[in-house]
Amino acid sequence: MDEYSPLFAIAMAAELAGMHPQTLRQYDRLGLVSPQRTSGQSRRYSMRDVAQLREIGQLSSEGLNLEGIRRILTLENQVTGLAERVRELEHALADELLKRSGSRVFAAGSAGEVISLRAGTRAEKANQIVVWRPLRRE
Repeated sequence: MDEYSPLFAIAMAAELAGMHPQTLRQYDRLGLVSPQRTSGQSRRYSMRDVAQLREIGQLSSEGLNLEGIRRILTLENQVTGLAERVRELEHALADELLKRSGSRVFAAGSAGEVISLRAGTRAEKANQIVVWRPLRRE
């Protein structure tokens, strides 16, 4: 079930949120929660709307006024939208990196430095052998 699907009539949404239906109508007029409308203009609330109504109730019980609650909800909705956009961009970037030929690979050198390599190539390794190394006296 999609959390944004308009499922609940106002009476059921009010019961789920623990509020009076008139309170939901007021919140709709104030723009705190905007349920979808049927062709007959009846309100239909989604699970997301009910969760937001519960959050409004919680913030109200903590002493915030409706304007403060509106600001908090606006900011939370912006954060949610931005997080979704970041996920979309991360997926697009990952897809692009997989498609791109000749992408770079990195390896660590013997001294710990980063070595950039083309995909499909290997880092050159030193092939000298140290047979004897005198001890240093200090």
